[in-house]
Order: sequence, then structure tokens, then C-alpha cells
Amino acid sequence: MSDTNIDGIKNIKRMNTTNWSSINPEYVKRMRLQNQFQSGIDIAKYTASIMRKDMDEYDGDTSQYTQSLGCWHGFIGQQKLISIKKHFNTTNKKYLYLSGWMVAALRSEFGPLPDQSMHEKTSVASLIDELYTFLRQADARELGGLFRELDKADISDKPLIQEKIDNFQTHIVPIIADIDAGFGNEEATYLMAKQMIEAGACCIQIENQVSDEKQCGHQDGKVTVPHADFLAKINAVRYAFLELGVDDGVIVARTDSLGAGLTKQIAVTKEKGDLGDQYNSFLDVEEVSSEEMNHGDVLINQDGKLVRPKRLPSNLYKFKEGTGEARCILDSITSLQNGADLIWIETEKPHIGQIGAMMNEIKKVIPNAKLVYNNSPSFNWTLNFRQQVYDSMSKQGDDVSKYDRDDLMNEIYDDSELSLAADEKIKTFQSDAAKEAGIFHHLITLPTYHTAALSTDNLAKQYFGDEGMLGYVKGVQRKEIREGIACVKHQNMAGSDMGDDHKEYFAGEAALKASGEDNTMNQF
Repeated sequence: MSDTNIDGIKNIKRMNTTNWSSINPEYVKRMRLQNQFQSGIDIAKYTASIMRKDMDEYDGDTSQYTQSLGCWHGFIGQQKLISIKKHFNTTNKKYLYLSGWMVAALRSEFGPLPDQSMHEKTSVASLIDELYTFLRQADARELGGLFRELDKADISDKPLIQEKIDNFQTHIVPIIADIDAGFGNEEATYLMAKQMIEAGACCIQIENQVSDEKQCGHQDGKVTVPHADFLAKINAVRYAFLELGVDDGVIVARTDSLGAGLTKQIAVTKEKGDLGDQYNSFLDVEEVSSEEMNHGDVLINQDGKLVRPKRLPSNLYKFKEGTGEARCILDSITSLQNGADLIWIETEKPHIGQIGAMMNEIKKVIPNAKLVYNNSPSFNWTLNFRQQVYDSMSKQGDDVSKYDRDDLMNEIYDDSELSLAADEKIKTFQSDAAKEAGIFHHLITLPTYHTAALSTDNLAKQYFGDEGMLGYVKGVQRKEIREGIACVKHQNMAGSDMGDDHKEYFAGEAALKASGEDNTMNQF
């Protein structure tokens, strides 16, 4: 981080030489304050310490959970943090999530892709760099505004403005970055992790699917790898953090085992009960005799019995039905015992009881286990929670005859007792799950994908329809003005005023500024 001490700046070796006489130390100080972080590594070290502090605070008080939204562009991440500061006056415990799903769908040079690790390996690191570029600009913009206020203020008002400058909170926050399944072997994982950390990532999330068979967590066809393979990649990420001096770097180990019924490999096992043996114990097998063996069969010895794992034409092996939760528990414990800091269990529905039951088993071995959880847009939250309330009411003996469980999305139920109760559970889901299911970090993977689509649909419907220009004015601009959305002054947001400041620093009275009286931003 930059040295912003004015005395130190004045004492720069050549600051007082004749040919540097036009350089103002105060302007140097301001520029350094506006750009505190000189590299991605500086950012990674700073944000890693924040995450570690937040994890410790959550261990002491589960109400101190953290949150993030997935952002697919630097501008989106910037506006999110500006909005958070505007509404809550702090960025405390508010992170950014970088979703592999949205990188594939929105940032790949191949065009929109499904979440199957088909996008370029450099895309994630590039987006991290872009996000932090925009967040640093948000710092510079806000501080620049305060400096201009300070220069114009009366003597009596200057101390208050200076206090705001002295207590300025940066927009730089932790990014949890999705490295998918590592994009290849452990060396490939290491190289990609280094790029991400050098761009500023303090936290990397990695999952236990087969790299070249990776599927979205909420799609079918997921294939997991034996623990040894996954642990090698966790090690690769840790070595990348340590090589780059980010000693507090955070690793999130995700398991997709709940929805993954297949494995590509039979694990290596050397003795009964070892990790490989535990993994293989979940295989769907049938006992065979030597007479029942077929040509090309793969056979293993389990507890002295000769068994044949069920192998599909794809050469994948099936797990036993109903073993998903047990595998998630084993995956999570194993990851936490071997270098991971946080775990992520991808579930098929948002159900605190289901999540909490698995976490209770994990905590028997790892008492301070903490979960990162995907509050996924892939869930139909309305239907899931209305059905949960319906089931609870039915179990309690309440009359549910006026409700059709399979049709609870219907608008006719929107104001019903059941639906209002469901909405309250959705509202408190984060606090309840943090308390009851060990969820330290709540994220939504791709909310800004959906908000971009929704807002664009609304504008298109109105502007190209009967509303005409009023569709934009009433639906967008008027709301921006009245709700204090900084982007209404889009030239300011893009850096015009900061450019004027710099022109004045560089050229003095000769500076040609954009912010004169004819600038239309003065209308706002």
C-alpha cells in the first residue's frame, strides 16, 4: 500500500530540487490516497487478512456471517460496492463472488458457454483484475469528490470533510474466485491459481469434479474424483498462495457429491479403512464368483469378497443410490483435514434441515467447520419454501385442504397465510442458516446475470412500446435522480472529474477542463 505521509513525500530525494519545483507534495499525497494498492498481491494480502478476521468473528458469534453477489463485469462489481457504501456506510462483511458460471456465459471469447469449464483459463484472472481496477477507480472517484469539497469549503467546514478523508473506507473487498475443477492436472491448477492471486484473489474455490467432465452444480451428469486427486489440487493452490507471500490465503473446497452419482476412477487403496477404501465403499457393486467373471471385468476385493463395480458404457462407475450425503460429509472432513479453510456443499434445494444435518456430522470431527453456501438462482425459492411450510403445517395437523402442493407458485396463494410464512422464512434464511447450519458465507452465484436481463426487458418493453421516451425517463433516469444513484452523472462515474483534477495538477491554470458550466452533468 502507498505511503501517504505528507512529510515523507516532501522528503523524497529529488522533491526539493529546482527542476521538480512544480510538483506539489499535497497532490502527490492525494493521488497516493486515491490509489492505495499498488499491485494485485497487495490487494490479496489485505483482503485475506479481512477474511481471516471475519472467520474468527463468526466462530465467536454466528450472527457475524458474510455475504456476496456474483459479478460478471468490473462496472457491476463497482456499482455494487458503491451502493453498499451508500446504503450501509460500510463494506464490512460484504464480498464479491466471481462465478465460473458467469465467466463461461458472459466473458468467454468463444461466446456464451454452459458452465462446463470450456472458457479460456485466463478469463477468471482477467476478470479479477478488471473488478479491482473498477473498485480502485471507485476509491479515486469518491476521494476526488472529497478533495474538491475540501478545496471549496469554508475554514469552519474543512475539519468535517478532512475527517471523512481520514476515515475513508476503501471499496476493495475480498473476492471469492471460482477456479472450477482446476482446469487440468495439479500443475495446471497451480499455474491458474498464481494468475488469480497475482490479480488480487485472496480466496479460491475449487470443486471435486473431474476437470474435463465438469458440470454446473445444478445439472445432471456430475462425476467426482477420488480424494487423493482433489487434495493434490488443494495443495497446488496453497503452494501458489505461499510462493506469492499471501500466507493468509483462503481455500474453499467444494463437494458436488450430493448430486454426483458417478466416478471416473476407482480409488487406490492399500489397507482396509484408508481414504481410498472409504471412497470405494460407496461404489455400486455386485458380488461375483470366479465362474461369473466376464472378459474385461474390473474386479476389486472388498472385505474378502470379490465384487464387480457397475460400469457404464461411458466407462464411468456408479455410486450406490442414497450415499450422496455421506460422501459430502467424508469429502468435507477430508478437505478440512488436508488444507482447506472453508467447505462448500452444493445442494439441490435450500433446506436448512438438510444442510444442518450434514454440518452437524462434520462438526463432530471439525468443531469449527464453516460453510460457504450458494443461495442459488437455480432454486425455485418461492416453490421450495411454500412446500416446506405446507409440509410443516400438514405434519402439525393444520388444515391444508385449500392448498395444492404441486401448484403453490400460483398467484392465488400470494397473500395466503402459508405464502406469507414462506416469505418470512426466505427473508431470515441467511441468519437462520448461519446459526443452525454453520454457513459463514452466503453468496448468490449469478444474480446480476438475471438483473441485467430483467432491467433490459423492462426498458425495451417500455421504450419501444407505448411509453416511448417516458419509458426511459420514468423507469430509469427519474429513479436514478430520486434514489441517489451516482451513475446518473455518468461522465463523473467514467472519470471525467478525476481527469480534470489531474489536468490541474499537471498543467495548472492552463488546464482545459470538461466540468465547465456547459457540461450537461450540471443538470443533475
